[in-house]
Amino acid sequence: MELIIYVDHSEIIDGKLKELEIAVGDLVELFRSMEPRLITYSVYFNEEKNRMTILHVHPDINSLELHLKTFAPRSSEFKDLIRLISIDIYGPVTRSVLYQLKQKSAGLGGGNVRIHKLQSGFNRLPI
Repeated sequence: MELIIYVDHSEIIDGKLKELEIAVGDLVELFRSMEPRLITYSVYFNEEKNRMTILHVHPDINSLELHLKTFAPRSSEFKDLIRLISIDIYGPVTRSVLYQLKQKSAGLGGGNVRIHKLQSGFNRLPI
């Protein structure tokens, strides 16, 4: 089974860091409680605290789809806090998920959505 890895990069809107830190903390708790199959969900700020990177790892496409559905009602909270630069997905996606990713991107700044297919490799995570 191939894991799905999601990575997005956003610019933090000037003056919105504190609001973003609170909103992201709330999201982490929401995902922790609502998505038991989500393997990892991590938020990173660069040293200058003007960029944010989010990384999550899913055991399959159903987990990613649930994640996108869980986030959708909360997405408007972030439109004035960040400008999404890009979303990169490593692993297989469905048309439905690709559509949801493009909708998310459009609502948060219009960043690129790129899908990367596995060429070769392995993982040792117990899934």
